[in-house]
Amino acid sequence: MAENTYESDPLLNQYLLFHYGQPEDALPYTFGPREALDFPVRCVTECFDLTAIPNDVRALDLGCAVGRSSFELARYCGQVVGIDYSKKFIAAAQRLQLEGVLDYPVKQVGDIYTQVSAQVPVDIDRSRVSFETGDAHDLRPDLSSFDIVLAANLLCRLRNPRQLLDRLPELVAPGGQLVITTPQTWLEEFTPRKNWIGATPQTGDPLDALRSKLKNSFTLTKVQDLPFLLREHARKFQWCVAQATTWQRL
Repeated sequence: MAENTYESDPLLNQYLLFHYGQPEDALPYTFGPREALDFPVRCVTECFDLTAIPNDVRALDLGCAVGRSSFELARYCGQVVGIDYSKKFIAAAQRLQLEGVLDYPVKQVGDIYTQVSAQVPVDIDRSRVSFETGDAHDLRPDLSSFDIVLAANLLCRLRNPRQLLDRLPELVAPGGQLVITTPQTWLEEFTPRKNWIGATPQTGDPLDALRSKLKNSFTLTKVQDLPFLLREHARKFQWCVAQATTWQRL
């Protein structure tokens, strides 16, 4: 990617709230889609078969943003590597890994902000987690054979998602679990139309296209809708529904 739209303080703060925000900050009303909160945690708890994870396994969180899913994976995995293209996001995640807390502003209206804190739950062993910047199109060659791989809301933000899909059989160990979530927001500002996974009249349904691409190396075990909520300010929100697929490596 020539430019990374995620290298800005407003988006960093929005994602810190998305990942770590208390319910009263993320959705400050008694009404609204509360089931859409805590999306990074639910990517782990609702998508992986946690009962089938052996002890002390390795996990990879691709497109980890500011790291909440990576920390949640550390409850079940002995080593977790979180990778994101945004240097600003990774710097925040690394600080949370070291200190467990990070203050940031939440926009209320206009230029009025409230200061809050992102906090990693104290019962999570942060030493199990490491973060690094990386391009999902060109991951370092020594990454391989993870028992757990999560790619949350990443696929439709890549210029050529097939490059990542081609790498997945190497990244996931035989018998390992892969979770891909995507809101299927295919936009040419991120992904040239020729590289979309389905989503055109000619290429058809994105899930069918994804299944066709992965079928030689993975078995699709579960498909579900996973809502999430992004707050822009106290009176504006994005309510989205990601399509979450769980796969087992053959």
